[in-house]
Amino acid sequence: MVSRSRAQEADDKITRGQWLALAGLAVSAFIFNTSEFIPIGLLSDIGQTFSLTEAQTGIMISVYAWGVMLLSLPLMVFASRFGFRRLLLGLLAIFATGQFLSAIAPTYLLLVCSRLVVATAHAVFWSIVMVVAARVVSPRHSSTAMGIVATGSSIAQIFGMPLGRAIGLALGWRMTFAVVGAVALATLGYLFVVFPSLSAGEKFTLDKLPELFHNGPLVTLYVAICFLATGQYAAYSYIEPFLSQAVGLSATGVTGALVVIGCAGLVGSYLFSRFYDVHKKAFIAASLVGETLSLFVLLPAASSVGATVAVLVLWGATEMGFCVAFQSILIYITENDQASVAMSIYSGLFNLGIGAGSAIGGATVTQFGVGTVGLVGGVFAAVGTVVTVVVMFALMRRAGLRA
Repeated sequence: MVSRSRAQEADDKITRGQWLALAGLAVSAFIFNTSEFIPIGLLSDIGQTFSLTEAQTGIMISVYAWGVMLLSLPLMVFASRFGFRRLLLGLLAIFATGQFLSAIAPTYLLLVCSRLVVATAHAVFWSIVMVVAARVVSPRHSSTAMGIVATGSSIAQIFGMPLGRAIGLALGWRMTFAVVGAVALATLGYLFVVFPSLSAGEKFTLDKLPELFHNGPLVTLYVAICFLATGQYAAYSYIEPFLSQAVGLSATGVTGALVVIGCAGLVGSYLFSRFYDVHKKAFIAASLVGETLSLFVLLPAASSVGATVAVLVLWGATEMGFCVAFQSILIYITENDQASVAMSIYSGLFNLGIGAGSAIGGATVTQFGVGTVGLVGGVFAAVGTVVTVVVMFALMRRAGLRA
């Protein structure tokens, strides 16, 4: 019997150092996602500080999302020249700085500007974190590594935003931003010690863009995600005032409802891993229909706390399901050397939808009341569903790709 080499044995498992590095990436994903959605949970409190309506305060969410949308591609081109370790540490430093500036912002305008500082770090972080996770370990463990990072992101929705809201209610919303900044600095110090030196990946260039936009299924997916993200965030950006005003939940009840949505996201992630590989087309269609239905029935269900909880579970699970499935489809319908560019554009368009949805939701709140945000969001989600199921799947069949 030929003995196996030490390199082969090492490749069979994730080493302790790799686990430590992945843990740091997971925590980073947690705080980045927590930061993005903190204003949603504290919308009313922030508005009261600056004597603004909920719709006016919600502009901050739109500006942040649009900032990420505009910055993702150009910043990634610039950042591709740096090694991953150096880049990751720099992003956490910028992120923490933006959080502390948000905590001390004396005016709403300066708060929005401080959030844009955070957005610059966000734009690059989510473009590289999965690539970095995969490179920390051997190729055979890359899926596990990316799953660990995704778990950190999911946990942010379960505990991050509700915890940030709880801190804000107890100590003021400024303290929430300060705490996130402090955790970011601690994570930076941790990664400085444990994260390995990684060379920069392949230089990010724009020469593949014309090819991407000749890919019919990909372009259709881009159109669909714009509508779906707009519909999702037309309602989700104002879920805190909706739950308190339309459903009549207490402050504690609203926090609990946000936890329910986050837990439902984990359910959606499990359903994806359980059913997607065998029933890709059916899974995507079911997720999109569930997302659309949950938005349309959000207002009718508001008369009952039990019905509202059921709708929130459906909403959280299906939203997570289609988001993960769309990223999987994107990788499938693009060439290997195009996937990172395509994903950067996807992230930008998703944030375009977040910003547009928040703005449309704010106008809806002003004109028709917070109770109607689900109905407006449902219309956009329905369009995205039709584009995906009717157009994108047809183009994939025509191109010889099986959904």
